[in-house]
Amino acid sequence: MNRAFPQLGMDPVYGFSHYLVAMIYGMFFRGDIAGLENLPQQGAFLLAANHASFLDPPFIICLVPRQIASFARKTLWKPGFASWWLDEVGTIPVDRDGGQDVSAIKRVLKTLKEDKGLILFPEGTRTPDGHLQKPKAGVGLIACRAQVPVVPVRIYGSFEAGGKGRPLRLGTPVTVIFGSPIAPGTYDDPTAGKERYQLASQRIFERIAALTEPHYAVI
Repeated sequence: MNRAFPQLGMDPVYGFSHYLVAMIYGMFFRGDIAGLENLPQQGAFLLAANHASFLDPPFIICLVPRQIASFARKTLWKPGFASWWLDEVGTIPVDRDGGQDVSAIKRVLKTLKEDKGLILFPEGTRTPDGHLQKPKAGVGLIACRAQVPVVPVRIYGSFEAGGKGRPLRLGTPVTVIFGSPIAPGTYDDPTAGKERYQLASQRIFERIAALTEPHYAVI
């Protein structure tokens, strides 16, 4: 992998988009970045992050030097450029009207079998007030079925930069912290019965909540 330009190892449209978003993040929103050494250099893995803004997925993804997949609601697939771009960058459409989206889960497992990464948001939707919400069982379901490491991610400042119902504020620092990978044996308890997936989500989310912003001594 080219460390200076990891986009060279990505699909063309994804690589260009990755570079463009990284430029935007660096110019207008860059805060502290910590824990990049915790990202697996090979093999399948999941990223699980808190969700405070529409900025979260692109800003987290642009810091990962590997091509990863993400979710988007099916309603975004409309005729035109948007649908083409979503498909080109490997976005997985998901039905958010309720119930388990079997086709989405199948695509997720296929993506992970190809030794790729996937970003997920245990809260399911953006926080309305900037505070962490209760995690849902969906991330636990995917993690338990996939049996791959989960990297917890905490993003700070994105709610202030463009949270739900708030205007976009250029110049607001957005900090991203990547935690140590969580092994399947740590988050998954197959004996938990019907609570297995919710328990896994809770354990993963506790690791997200425990990630704090870096503090530097004033000299």
